[in-house]
Amino acid sequence: MPVYAPDSVTFPSAAPHGFLIDMDGVIYRGSELIPGADRFIGDLLDLDLPFLFLTNNSQRNRRDVVTKLHRLGIEVSESHIFTCAMATARFLAAQKPGGTAYVIGEGGLLHALHENGYSIVDHDPDYVVVGEGRTVNYEMVEAAIRMVMDGAKLIATNLDPHCPTQHGLRPGCGAIVAMLETATGRQAFSVGKPSAVMMRAARKEIGLDASRTSMIGDTMATDILGAVQLGYRAILVLSGGTRREDLTAYAYRPDMVVDSIADLSAADLAGIATAGNAAATVSTRPRGS
Repeated sequence: MPVYAPDSVTFPSAAPHGFLIDMDGVIYRGSELIPGADRFIGDLLDLDLPFLFLTNNSQRNRRDVVTKLHRLGIEVSESHIFTCAMATARFLAAQKPGGTAYVIGEGGLLHALHENGYSIVDHDPDYVVVGEGRTVNYEMVEAAIRMVMDGAKLIATNLDPHCPTQHGLRPGCGAIVAMLETATGRQAFSVGKPSAVMMRAARKEIGLDASRTSMIGDTMATDILGAVQLGYRAILVLSGGTRREDLTAYAYRPDMVVDSIADLSAADLAGIATAGNAAATVSTRPRGS
């Protein structure tokens, strides 16, 4: 039976399935581990199933993210982390190798751009690149506006309107980008979830085709939308910002809806027969409808 795949890649026959996993709201809330998340990730490691953590947070580099996960009891490596900053930097390096960027953002974005051969400048850049920033001021915004009006291309690492913190919400990359778009009349190109640029790049990182890839996330407008658009299995967890009753507002549906990642079995999702589970199967019919 033919399956939909956005492009053709070679995948390892030893890996029946792979996973792209959001973090905030799926693995942890703020600085607290969501119960069962460490068990699920441990099972992925024990079963040698490929997976990546996907985040639309461009502030931290991979080492910082790994340190946070280690402190929560999840022992993964930097190779398991894929950020929107990484996706953005790789995209720009492919579009214009050795280019220049004026950046509104923090260390994770700056590091990713440098790693991909980009120079950070404060005048006449090829691109104005916007990520999350706790130190954004109007002087930076005014400079970005002038550069875009002078011909620099406007790039967003993501369009999330806000970022959760332990004290509530603060403006996210999308809010900053919206201000620049309104002032310049130019639309930003966004690379982060649900963009196919990031979602497809992450899937290629784990080396599987679309039919063997699941996205586990807590947000309909990013994680689930991206998965639906690219033909991945879309698994929504209700431990983050989405409630079951919210699903009626969307024209698309996840393949599975569970209360939290603790309700998922890595072996079942990958179709692996384990001891006491001789015929593991998974229903891909939408739940909660």
